[in-house]
Amino acid sequence: MPEHPATIEWKADSPGRFRDGSYSRAHILSFDGGAEVKASASPHNVPVPMADPAGVDPEEMLVAATASCHMLWFLHVARDAGLDVSSYRDEAVGRLGNLDGRIGITRIVLRPRIAFEGDAPDAETLARLHHEAHERCFIANSLKSEVVIEG
Repeated sequence: MPEHPATIEWKADSPGRFRDGSYSRAHILSFDGGAEVKASASPHNVPVPMADPAGVDPEEMLVAATASCHMLWFLHVARDAGLDVSSYRDEAVGRLGNLDGRIGITRIVLRPRIAFEGDAPDAETLARLHHEAHERCFIANSLKSEVVIEG
């Protein structure tokens, strides 16, 4: 099976701030294709200025990875079904909660809005395509969290 590398790089921002806990949580994520993403702890977990609200936090990354994987599989199964998708937008949301006695992302809600060239599939076909995409999504298959598809 292929590997999927990611490099995470963090550097101390000021001497002495690490030990007192006031250090920056901002860091850079780098990927094998050359993409770099500014990342940080969530301001919901670590107060600003130690967290950078402009950075993508790990919780957002998990939600985005789940939504992206589902979308990619949906596009594949829709094409296989002879459909012509013209756009796909998902405003996905993850919720923190108690997951087996620890805090974790307990629920991810995907809200895909899909436009088709020509006739759109009926609700039953659309539900079947989403189900197949969900079953094939590598990220969803890796999670304990509930993943719900609305829409």
